[in-house]
Amino acid sequence: MENTSVLILGAGELGMPVIRNISKKAKNYNNVTVTVLLREATINSEDPDKKKNVTEIRKLGVELLAGDLSAPSSELIDIFRNYDAIVSCTGYGTGAGGFQLKLANAVIEAGVKRYFPWQFGVDFEVIGRGSAQDLFDEQLDVREILRSQSVTKWVIISTGMFTSYLFEPFFGILDLENRSVNAIGGWDTAVTLTTPDDIGRLTAEIFFTEPQMENEIVYIAGDTITYRDLADIAESLSGRKYLRTLSDMEEITNDLKNDPSNFVKKYRSIFGAGRGVSWPLENTFNGKKGIPTTSAKQWAKDNIDWESYSR
Repeated sequence: MENTSVLILGAGELGMPVIRNISKKAKNYNNVTVTVLLREATINSEDPDKKKNVTEIRKLGVELLAGDLSAPSSELIDIFRNYDAIVSCTGYGTGAGGFQLKLANAVIEAGVKRYFPWQFGVDFEVIGRGSAQDLFDEQLDVREILRSQSVTKWVIISTGMFTSYLFEPFFGILDLENRSVNAIGGWDTAVTLTTPDDIGRLTAEIFFTEPQMENEIVYIAGDTITYRDLADIAESLSGRKYLRTLSDMEEITNDLKNDPSNFVKKYRSIFGAGRGVSWPLENTFNGKKGIPTTSAKQWAKDNIDWESYSR
């Protein structure tokens, strides 16, 4: 791992934990440099959140490089060829339309030795092509391209859902105001959850693991729970009973048919079906190594004011 230049793409909800943890571990090695690529407008932004992140990145001793991933591929190749490893934390915010493929091709064309693509999420191959979430097909295209070449070694990290999302009102599962839980698919349908902080920590562990991991999919998890478990957690922490309702796959499928472009309904269909969205904790990288992670119950205890919903 010595004499390695690392470029991290993005500094958002996942990017910041990845930057913190990779830069911290890099200090244990000789001449491992970490650079973050951000738009010039972001680097110079007066927005308080962006300004805070840029300040933190600089305090970590991480270099900032101005660049725009929407630039032509030739420009990205010129940037990428200066780095030994690239970790992409771009998220889906950049949209579909070939963006992830463009990045993967530019990484390979630039001769980058290692690539951690933006694949932090579910098991796209188990879900398969033509799923409710059309963004997933491009993720499978990226995997095909990476497997078809030998220039760039790659590591894909499967994380499940960000833990917080399961507790967000927009997902339509937990309703704190009305003290109800709506199971999607079935009460015993499971979902794997990991916090961005745990993903950042485990990504750094995987990145620096020796012998070096290459050309493989690594599964991590903070927790794996069912929707029944979620209802039990809500009742345990609030001290109140929760109304339990079920949206079966027929209802979920009809909802999506009536609103086919709805981003949330696409995800409800994926997580309701229950395929490729969960794996046992004991089978994960952190489970095998005994690395502690934040459980769903612990996250809920730390981040939700249950007393205010118990009155």
